[in-house]
Amino acid sequence: MAARERSVGGMRGIAAVPSYVVMQPTTLCNLDCAYCYLPLRAVDRRMPVAVAEAVAASVNPWAAAGRFSVVWHGGEPLAAGREHLAALLAPFHPGVEHHVQTNATLVDDAWCEFFATHRMRVSVSVDGPRRRNDERVTRAGRPAYDRIVRGVAALRRHGLPFSALAVVNDPTPGRATELYDYFLGLGCDVLGVNIEETEGVNTRGNAHEAAAVRAFWAELVAAWRRAPRIHLREVEWSLRYVGAVLDGTADDLLPRRLDPIPTVGHDGSVTVLSPELAGFTDPQYGDFSSGNVLTTPLAEILAGAAGTPWVGEFLAGVEACRASCPYFGFCGGGHAANRYFELGRFDSTETDHCRNSKIRLLEGVLDHARDHRTPAV
Repeated sequence: MAARERSVGGMRGIAAVPSYVVMQPTTLCNLDCAYCYLPLRAVDRRMPVAVAEAVAASVNPWAAAGRFSVVWHGGEPLAAGREHLAALLAPFHPGVEHHVQTNATLVDDAWCEFFATHRMRVSVSVDGPRRRNDERVTRAGRPAYDRIVRGVAALRRHGLPFSALAVVNDPTPGRATELYDYFLGLGCDVLGVNIEETEGVNTRGNAHEAAAVRAFWAELVAAWRRAPRIHLREVEWSLRYVGAVLDGTADDLLPRRLDPIPTVGHDGSVTVLSPELAGFTDPQYGDFSSGNVLTTPLAEILAGAAGTPWVGEFLAGVEACRASCPYFGFCGGGHAANRYFELGRFDSTETDHCRNSKIRLLEGVLDHARDHRTPAV
């Protein structure tokens, strides 16, 4: 399929077929995390079943041709309720893989049975030990940690594998080791680590000293190597890239065309490339959407997405990165939302996000490799 084609010539616009679709079953979240980017998380705007049916009309043929995922992402998707979420899942063929990103506070035995019935893969948002979750609070301002770990306990009790996603706002010495050790004990099989980003309604700065961020990633690699029982998303991708550079196949890692990553909002609007842009409007760029599935098939929207004004500007920015940045082969030009929310445009280049989570990540992995290389004999 087009989204999986490779070419040493680099990217050529946006693929017509994505590798997954993000769906927003509700805007509501029952938590009020300080670093959350979502603008409508205090209101319950639920996705009509008609939107899911329209998306499924395009997704089902794609899934018949190869592996395809739908990622349910909110708000808090479980806030939509089991009955409504089941109705949204119903139009999709059994071959479609369903994933849900949840804060786990609502997970109980009934939800675990739901996940098993629908073969839904679960990813839990939690930032490490209790003291690292001070910014994950309920709408009443109370700590959510105990509710999160109760939800995780339910997943484990039912034997359901789960991933974890952690946000780090202070990449200080010792933090990476603490983080990794915690998730070893939590029982997840995949871990993603995000250094906090400035985006959406979260306007807090995310600049850190380069040396500190490099050291954080190097420390995380060291912790993982001591007990590599978790798939560590960022580190494994970095090692894959380094290996490809060494064997001369790095050009094959970048897609020929950018995955459009369509995000379908609760109302059927489709935002491409960056889910974080959904729900926002701008005097210059409008609402960032490329169409609505209630009036235009998703496949048709994606076929014309490159004509969305801000998308063309972003593609120009990607080419600027290609021409100027030695790390382009690793990140492929970064994310549209980070450019917009940090710099106010899409054709800009380096952001704090790419420094923290791309450049310093790769440098940290290489630092660890250099400092722990085996001496020649």
